[in-house]
Amino acid sequence: MPLHYLLIALLPFLKQVNSMEYLIHEPGIKTEKKKALILLHGVGSNEQDLFSLVDYLPKEYYIICPQGHFPLGGGRYAWYNVDFSTGKPVYNVQQEKESRELIRQFVGEMKAKYHLDEVYLGGFSQGGIMSYTVGLSDPKLVKGIIILSSRILEEVKPLMVKQAPELQVFVSHGKQDGTLGIHYAKEAKSFLEGMQVQLSYHEYNMGHQINQQVLADLNSWLAAQK
Repeated sequence: MPLHYLLIALLPFLKQVNSMEYLIHEPGIKTEKKKALILLHGVGSNEQDLFSLVDYLPKEYYIICPQGHFPLGGGRYAWYNVDFSTGKPVYNVQQEKESRELIRQFVGEMKAKYHLDEVYLGGFSQGGIMSYTVGLSDPKLVKGIIILSSRILEEVKPLMVKQAPELQVFVSHGKQDGTLGIHYAKEAKSFLEGMQVQLSYHEYNMGHQINQQVLADLNSWLAAQK
């Protein structure tokens, strides 16, 4: 077989359910409970972004990465569009709502299709924003949420429950983040403490990114979950 055909054959293929397309990596280690990480990419990226972290995540988990609902062109996607023409970001409320409902539906579809016992919903940047909104408005849907360099939208706070004492929450943020400043993480920390979630909060000497220390701390946090 020619090499280029072999390489194409090794690439992961998008699967699809009613709500959206996704990539999936099945666990390398089988456990009694079926567990999954559903990871949402940031704006301007795609499902392959966080899927590239498969080798650095726990082998006991399904790794599931859906594709954002709104195409931006050039293989880039978003969960909602953001308008910067006024000098400050204004997000598309209807698109955010549509993606929120699709993500909620997608989690349910993944639970049913793969017979999952526990799901952690997470994401980077805009994907983390969506994870906050879905997880904090419907905490019984997931075991926990994983927030990587993100923030909570003020406008959706009224949708969120008052308290979620059983929800596990991992938050990481760079102190030098020039895209979403560290103040967003600090504000979220205060809000989450008020909700009485089970919070693991981390700040790092980094920018708007995911580094090896974030992944190490995330793996330790997941290993400690019961």
